[in-house]
Amino acid sequence: MVHIRFEGRSFDFNQTQLNIVASMTDADIKQRVAQALDVAVDRITPYVVDRGPDGDVIVRPEAVYG
Repeated sequence: MVHIRFEGRSFDFNQTQLNIVASMTDADIKQRVAQALDVAVDRITPYVVDRGPDGDVIVRPEAVYG
């Protein structure tokens, strides 16, 4: 599962829908996410890619605390 949090909205995709495999770099994943959301990749570039132990991927804005 690929969960994306983008501009206040949440999206869920199968990894096969985005053609994402575990060996991909964060930049490659962000490129696929940008294509899926039909936005320029520079809007996704500052986002964080978290990889769960079960293989799930979360793409989200960087958390700012304080």
